[in-house]
Amino acid sequence: MADPTGNRAVNLEIDGKLRRFDIDDPVLPDWIEDVSLASGGYPYDDKMDKDKYEKQLEQLQIELVKVQFWLKATGKRLMALFEGRDAAGKGGTIFSIHAYLNPRSARVVALNKPTETEAGQWYFQRYVAHFPTAGEIVLFDRSWYNRAGVEPVMGFCTPQQYEDFLKAVPRFEDTIHDEGIIFFKFWLDIGREMQLKRFHDRRHDPLKIWKLSPMDIAALDKWHDYTKKRDIMLEKTHTQETPWTILLANDKRRARLNVIRHMLLALDYEGKDKSAIGEIDHKILGQGPKFLK
Repeated sequence: MADPTGNRAVNLEIDGKLRRFDIDDPVLPDWIEDVSLASGGYPYDDKMDKDKYEKQLEQLQIELVKVQFWLKATGKRLMALFEGRDAAGKGGTIFSIHAYLNPRSARVVALNKPTETEAGQWYFQRYVAHFPTAGEIVLFDRSWYNRAGVEPVMGFCTPQQYEDFLKAVPRFEDTIHDEGIIFFKFWLDIGREMQLKRFHDRRHDPLKIWKLSPMDIAALDKWHDYTKKRDIMLEKTHTQETPWTILLANDKRRARLNVIRHMLLALDYEGKDKSAIGEIDHKILGQGPKFLK
């Protein structure tokens, strides 16, 4: 628990050991600094080479531009949501997709907490208002799945609201599928030490400190609570029509490339260059809750 005097240091039980983490201390603890990228079950020890990553990303972004022309020509609609623990890399992944798209028909949606009016509406209503029109791409940086994770963990919804949500989601997403919207759901998964390292980086980088919220601090000792809710969410809402695609995301570069590859390979757009897209790395991308077992 955090110190009630205002010191934000917490004692965390990690791998059976009690570890002290002070996010305000500019010196990162050795037990985080020395941790391998392969912590938390990640299959690689090192990050992907930067030059190799940038070359492959450019090829994939060229394909995304083709997709946008195809959507415009056909009137098809594409929507993707990105979920994961805080600091899992959702925003950076979305940026890599959106970077060279025409902003007139490609939008990023990152909603604040509900207003008083929105809180009184059907839970999904404020999200539906941002769904794509013909020829449009919409990328959700977090989504209605707030009610499957942060809300029940932090006490922002009632147990009944949480249970009702889990029952409603498959029906709601069946409607998205039946409406003909091309729909992707991505969960980015990271190890605990990696999350703490990224939190620390944000706290001590003046260009990134805005990314660190009071909610991040409050959730430092709730890792296992979030894990339980994640597992229930994936089990209850992974369906054949609207499956979860899981990314092991300790290395942001590999995660971004494979998210984009997955989307491109699923689309039958004009001018598709499969050699430029490349192959999925199945060590870090899989389908459904079993991939995290």
